[in-house]
Amino acid sequence: MSKMKQEIVSVLVQNRANVLNRVISLYGRRGYNIDSLTVSPTNDPSLSRITIAFTANERSMQQIITQTEKLEVVEKVQFLDRENTLYRELMLLKVKAPKEVRSQIKEIVDICKAEIAVFNKETMIIQLTDIPVKIDAFIDAMKEFDVIEVCRTGVAGLED
Repeated sequence: MSKMKQEIVSVLVQNRANVLNRVISLYGRRGYNIDSLTVSPTNDPSLSRITIAFTANERSMQQIITQTEKLEVVEKVQFLDRENTLYRELMLLKVKAPKEVRSQIKEIVDICKAEIAVFNKETMIIQLTDIPVKIDAFIDAMKEFDVIEVCRTGVAGLED
């Protein structure tokens, strides 16, 4: 059996109702777990871009891509090469921020080049846009505090 690895695929689709469901249900029916999913409009109003991160072995990966390309609503499917692609993900993290820990939180925020988006007496909402591995590290660093919620957008990427 071949080794499992994560790939990120960009799927250019027609911007019509139910297209996302058709593409994603193809992955679900075949037992793939999607690690990350982002959908956005493109510069062409008739097209949308679905960015899918999923883990599979090489043979399975080729099969699902071939099946995705066969859908009539799909215009283009492309593996995003990690060496030539700019990846980003947005994370919002809400943390309890009593006076006695604010400076510690601020220090981590500054080191990680994050930003305090909302600050009040009780909590902070921190935003960070970066590669997924750095967002994971930031969340790990914040675990010593009382994290209330985390919301992540999923990865987006464009080849350069």
